[in-house]
Amino acid sequence: MYASFGLYVDGEWRQARGGAQLDVIDPATEEVLGAIPSAAPADLDDALAAAARGLAVWRRTSPWDRAKVLRRAADLIRERVEAIVAVMSAETGKPLAEARLETGAAADQFEWYAEETKRIYGQTIEGRDPAVRMTVHYEPVGIVAAFSPWNFPAVLPARKLAAALGAGCAVVIKPAEEAPGSGMAIMQALHDAGLPKGVANLVTGVPASIASHLIAAPMVRKISFTGSVPVGKQLLRLAADGVKKVSMELGGHCPVLVFEDADPVAAAEAAGRAKFRNCGQVCVSPSRFFVHESIAEPFADAFARLARSLKLGPGREAGVEMGPLANKRGLTRALELVEDARQAGARLRAGGGRPSGFNRGYFFEPTVLDQVPDSARIMHEEPFVPIAPIVAFSSFDEAVAKANAVPFGLAAYVFTRSLKTATLASEALEAGMVGVNDMALATAEAPFGGVKESGIGREGGSLGIKDYLEAKYTRFRLV
Repeated sequence: MYASFGLYVDGEWRQARGGAQLDVIDPATEEVLGAIPSAAPADLDDALAAAARGLAVWRRTSPWDRAKVLRRAADLIRERVEAIVAVMSAETGKPLAEARLETGAAADQFEWYAEETKRIYGQTIEGRDPAVRMTVHYEPVGIVAAFSPWNFPAVLPARKLAAALGAGCAVVIKPAEEAPGSGMAIMQALHDAGLPKGVANLVTGVPASIASHLIAAPMVRKISFTGSVPVGKQLLRLAADGVKKVSMELGGHCPVLVFEDADPVAAAEAAGRAKFRNCGQVCVSPSRFFVHESIAEPFADAFARLARSLKLGPGREAGVEMGPLANKRGLTRALELVEDARQAGARLRAGGGRPSGFNRGYFFEPTVLDQVPDSARIMHEEPFVPIAPIVAFSSFDEAVAKANAVPFGLAAYVFTRSLKTATLASEALEAGMVGVNDMALATAEAPFGGVKESGIGREGGSLGIKDYLEAKYTRFRLV
């Protein structure tokens, strides 16, 4: 599957020095899909040296010319969508329809930043002294070390690459070793779009070794990471030694507040579709459902019906609505969280274990729990599995307090017909993003990111490119 790819260094695909490799596993069958290079320190040094050469060229390339490359890359990704979808579904188990949407969203990132690169505006400041002129302009931060996870293996690398390249930076990116194929296909699209050698480089291998080596390199001036909170904290500590600029899009445990004036069946349908998308492996997946006590029962009934109706199977099969979890550790975690919740007193409304008829693969039933106590692990640990815990509340203040009672603050959702309730709830929720009667937050044109332990900085939108730029203030005195 990866015969045409490998490490992408200085404009060429190659194998790792020494020939070390890692296997990539199909989560639907537990069989080996293929092998990818495991980069040695010398490979990483080659990538960094190439990035330094590429940066010298790319930062002096005009925004209009940078835009042409990014626009062409977007077009090529769209032209190659079916090939990318096939690889993505095989690596992650993602249903084909979801993989197509994600690939389109990846192309959108390059199209968006093709335009934003032409709109990096500076500033002129009026001086107190008539002989003084003050200006602010933006420069690329330099070489970026970027790390993306396996759950969205096309759009997450695209967010980082498109913004960094639009800003005039060079990049060394490491896609997840579980699902590298989409990132490799994006890199090939950039190559074919005419990106100069060395500007973007891709390495695969052991995550901890690659991260520590790249972050310690003095020439790397920016770290961009999407992943779990514990790993993000480790990378922040490494980045602190070099006082490097960071963007961290970390975990979430996103609350849904369903108020008494909402339609419980419609809210459950919308929330359930979002919950079980990508088998619950989404950082902005709704993962704690707080429902007013007057409508909690019909909400749970509708949620359970939806869960039982979903078609499970390998993502490559037509009509499949939910594939397997991406790895065995996710399956183990799902089983543990259900057992813990039931021991704590939660009621199982749907699912709860491995589906019958699936003897191989990391499949887990869409699961609905209600009457879940606050002490259950699933109420305070990021689940990243297809389990929906439902809790009844009696007042606005109680709902908000429960929603904010975790260290995460990525996204939150509100269902209500009241503009007042929607406004007050969205203001009170401690989250970087809030959806009101809408679960679709991620889009190229809007900033994506969280507060508290859910991250630093924003990706996407007009703010996204700013994290790859440094402001330079210049003061002139006329003589």
